[in-house]
Amino acid sequence: MDFLSNLFGGINFYFIPAALICITVHECAHGLVAYKLGDPTAKMSGRLSLNPVRHIDVIGLIMLILLGFGWAKPVPVDMRYFSNPKKGMAITALAGPVSNFLLAFLALFLMEGIFSFALFNEATVVIYRLLLYTAVVSIGLGFFNLIPISPLDGSKMLLALFPDRIYYNVLRFEKYGMLLLVLILYSGVLDTALVGARATILEWIWSAAAAPFELISELI
Repeated sequence: MDFLSNLFGGINFYFIPAALICITVHECAHGLVAYKLGDPTAKMSGRLSLNPVRHIDVIGLIMLILLGFGWAKPVPVDMRYFSNPKKGMAITALAGPVSNFLLAFLALFLMEGIFSFALFNEATVVIYRLLLYTAVVSIGLGFFNLIPISPLDGSKMLLALFPDRIYYNVLRFEKYGMLLLVLILYSGVLDTALVGARATILEWIWSAAAAPFELISELI
C-alpha cells in the first residue's frame, strides 16, 4: 500500500500517457468486440482507433488522473445488431475490463523482461516506469468499470441477468448514474476498497507475469 501511495503521490510525466494508453485500449476493445458480434456502429463512428483523442471523456480522465479510477467516452453500441441483445451487450461490456487486465499483464511482462535482460540506463528506466504506471492505471480502470453502477461495464453485465422489462427500464436512467459515480468518487467512500482491490490484482498479475522469468532464472 505504501508503494502505491508513493507511486501516485502526484501527477507526473508517466501518469498521463499511461492513462491515455489504458483508455484507448479499453474503448477499442469494446468497439472491436461489438463489431465482431455484428454491430458496425463503433467502426462507422471512428472509434476503432488507437487515437486517444477519440476516446477521452474529460471528467473521466480527470478522475483517473487525480484518483486513479475513471472512465472514457462510451463507445456507441447498437444492441439491435446482436443476435442476442443482452448477451451481446454483456460480452461487449466485459471486453473493456478484460483488455485492461491483459494490458497490465503485458506491461508487467515487459517490465520483468527489462529487469532480467536489459542494461539499466536512463532510457530503460523511463520505459520501465511508464510500463509500471500503465499496469497500475490499467488495473484501476478495469476494476473500477466492473462496479455494477450504470453506465459502467459492470452494470451491463449484471443487468443481462434480469428480465427485459427491468433491463430496459434501468437503461433509461443511465445518464443519472454518471452523476452518482462522480458523487461517490468525490466522497471517497470507496477509496479504501478500490485501492486495496487494485493492489491485490496488481500482485496477482505481477506474479503471473514474473513466473516465466523466475523459471528461466532457475534453469540457468
